[in-house]
Amino acid sequence: MKVIRLAIASAVFAGALAAQQPAAPQANPITAAFKGRILGNHRNIAQAFDSIPESKFGYKPTPAQLTIGYIAQHVASDSYLFCSNFGAMKPEAGENDTATPDSVKAKWPKDQLVSKLKASFAFCAKALDQLADASIAEAVSFTAGGATRNTTRINMVLGHALDLADHYSQLANYMRLNNMIPPSALPRPKPGS
Repeated sequence: MKVIRLAIASAVFAGALAAQQPAAPQANPITAAFKGRILGNHRNIAQAFDSIPESKFGYKPTPAQLTIGYIAQHVASDSYLFCSNFGAMKPEAGENDTATPDSVKAKWPKDQLVSKLKASFAFCAKALDQLADASIAEAVSFTAGGATRNTTRINMVLGHALDLADHYSQLANYMRLNNMIPPSALPRPKPGS
């Protein structure tokens, strides 16, 4: 009986030990982590804007804060700025997008703002596919506010992830102030349903 218990204990220990072994190394784990976080934020932000009524796109909690519509156009513009530095792929923006002041774009109809936001996210999803851990330290330059700046690709990737998180948090607070539940606070579907 003692031998059987020892054999069972050894088998259980071996199984537990095998379960603790790390999985095979993932290719590009750093960029894969950023991609997962960025795409998750894209999903939450798009769902948030889809669920906010058009009548609320002019809402802002205080005069100093941005309206919901302004956030939509700002996140779209920032997405192009950041993601166009993930690799060689560049967006094709029409003159209506580039020549129109942000304060005017912020007042465009909801369907137009959300469509442009989702197009910027689609561009970013493709741009993310260009990333590799080996290239994230490369130098890049970008122009913002009329000034050209030099940085690294990883700063653009990190900047995009943080910018998205910041604006999703902002949207979630605006939604709660309007008795709406942000997408990340909704009950998760049960597996298999």
